Amino acid sequence: MGVTQLGYVGIEASDLAAWAEFGTGVLGLQLVHQDGDRLVFRMDDHAQRITIVAGPADDLAFSGWETASEADLEETVARLRAAGHAVSPGDPALAAARQVEKLYCCTDPDGNRVELYYGPTVTAAPFRSPELLSGFVTGSQGLGHYFLVSKKDRQTTLDFYVGLLGFRISDYIREEIAPGIVADAAFLHCNGRHHTLAAAVMPVPKHIHHLLLEVSDMGDVGRAYDRVNARGLPVEMTLGMHPNDRMFSFYVVTPSGFSIEFGWGGLVVDDETWSVKSFDRLSDWGHKRPAPLRLPA
Repeated sequence: MGVTQLGYVGIEASDLAAWAEFGTGVLGLQLVHQDGDRLVFRMDDHAQRITIVAGPADDLAFSGWETASEADLEETVARLRAAGHAVSPGDPALAAARQVEKLYCCTDPDGNRVELYYGPTVTAAPFRSPELLSGFVTGSQGLGHYFLVSKKDRQTTLDFYVGLLGFRISDYIREEIAPGIVADAAFLHCNGRHHTLAAAVMPVPKHIHHLLLEVSDMGDVGRAYDRVNARGLPVEMTLGMHPNDRMFSFYVVTPSGFSIEFGWGGLVVDDETWSVKSFDRLSDWGHKRPAPLRLPA
């Protein structure tokens, strides 16, 4: 069966105070824990979805992948071990910190920490966003998606996530993004969300290019864009739409240097009718580098 959703992510960040303001005031997440070492954000009824831990990396620290049951978790772990991957059980303290019933830890071929678990903690306390008028699209689609920068080769990454964790290919995009530099990306799904993981070899020093957060009202994308511009935050890509998942979105640079894609309207995949395609462009329109403002003389 494999994994069913991206349940949580952890980011190692050098500026927790900046992330606290960015997460709440820009993204509209609910900050539920803050100390000198850690921030915890909610975005729905799950007790935690995004954790920021203090450290110098300013990069992906861990990803948590949910399975439907303990039996599915054990089956996935057994498949990884049979393929030669070292998998260690998470101790009760770690399970409590992640607010799950049981988890195991391993690394993917690029050295990223992968946590496999079942039984997330959900809370009766309602999610309260300080900024959103709607809410985030989660549920069976999970937290969102992230774009993984493969450091070796993309096929090795796909062998791990598709062959062992149970992802399915949604589609591919290949585009020359600069002279001699081709973005050759594979998009993978593990539930109805068009893709929960994308992977490509890119000349990017970090392990994560961006993390997507999807909202249920298009107006919340526009309001977030206004908040970003009002604060003078760096926009990596302006408003636009992708050809494959049809996501209407923009990209803002986080305090850690990678981006958040903030979007609405992503496609939902039905495995019974879905067919894999290849696209020759990353965006149908928009998603440009912001042009410098030119005032009249």
